[in-house]
Amino acid sequence: MMRKGRVRTMANLTSLDKRRIWVSALVALFIIGMAFFIYLLSPRSRDTKESIKVGFIMDGDESMPYTANFIRAMDGLERELKDRVEVEAKYNVPGDAVEEVVAEMAEKGMDLLFFNSYGYEEAAKKAAAAYPKVQICQATGDNANTSPILPNYHTFMGEIYQGRYVAGKVAGLKLKEMIEKGIIDEDKAYVGYVAAYPYAEVISGFTAFFLGVRSECPTALMKVRYAHSWGNYTKEREIADILIAEGCSIISQHSDTAGPAVACESYYGEKEVYHVGYNQDMMDLAPTSSLTGCRIDWSPYVMAAAEALLSGKKIEESVKGHIHGNDAGAGFLQGWVKMMELNLAIAPPGSEEAVNEAIEDFKKGKEQVFKGDYVGVDPADSGDICELKDGYQENANSSAPSFHYILKDVIVVEGETR
Repeated sequence: MMRKGRVRTMANLTSLDKRRIWVSALVALFIIGMAFFIYLLSPRSRDTKESIKVGFIMDGDESMPYTANFIRAMDGLERELKDRVEVEAKYNVPGDAVEEVVAEMAEKGMDLLFFNSYGYEEAAKKAAAAYPKVQICQATGDNANTSPILPNYHTFMGEIYQGRYVAGKVAGLKLKEMIEKGIIDEDKAYVGYVAAYPYAEVISGFTAFFLGVRSECPTALMKVRYAHSWGNYTKEREIADILIAEGCSIISQHSDTAGPAVACESYYGEKEVYHVGYNQDMMDLAPTSSLTGCRIDWSPYVMAAAEALLSGKKIEESVKGHIHGNDAGAGFLQGWVKMMELNLAIAPPGSEEAVNEAIEDFKKGKEQVFKGDYVGVDPADSGDICELKDGYQENANSSAPSFHYILKDVIVVEGETR
């Protein structure tokens, strides 16, 4: 015979048991409520998308090394995210046509727009105000954190001074080798630089390159000439020829054509002249003179921004790097800066080791570039002086470079204005 178990009901529960049940129920409801509240606030839970439309507005095309480097990131986005992104690009967009192009893309339902040139930044920010549902990302911009601060407007740039410094070390080792072989005199160790404009971005870059040179060849001096253009092949080649005629044994550049590399290669068999590039590997064009180069890899940011929209997150929450409000940047550690292939046929002894060691130092935070027994002067204000004994940390507060001082006695700038 089965024994009947005792069934407890609310009627026969003690008052203590009832209180325990009610407390447990309230606690459970509280936990469920908090979980739901957290769910609602979670960036991942809001505005997630199966796919997004991504637009790229560029000031050049694949024939320009800078734009070609950006196209590489765009192609990588399509390759990685496949049918989760629909990509459209507009090339050779002049500054006065940006508003029309943005309107066209916005009408197509773009979720995310990338602008590749600093020259677009004012128009890009206006576009962000006009189309608040579109996330707009401006490469090399410096106005994301200035009023008005817009939640859908972002700036980003790789900390390229790191790559220029490493490339400078290779150039310095080459100068040292040429001195040891008697090709040049120790007091004639000149490097030349084809610069686009006297902007902080350009000045920071050639200074970092020069300090890399100096770390290996302490007697080196630099001559800089401005092209006052980003993409004038003829002008850039002409400037490189002038610098070579002035005694520069190595030419580098912050300009967008292969003109300087071709100029260096043209001296093969006549005199030893070498080239250090930017954005594009020049070894095919200049096999006997191209030493190495560096570039910004835009892919980490482009990918993170797209993934942020797909997962409903804020862009700066997805980006790995140094975040400054609505601005982001990073260097070797996060893969935003890359070295191009080292030309082993002409690279000086110890180059590979020097490159790898410097990159590791940057990743560990050991390397400080803008430091030494130097005094810099602002070319636009002679009263603005910067002493580098204690060091100057580039990109400390923004992804856009801020170092804008010409180092006295070691860097000579010609043709600073037209």
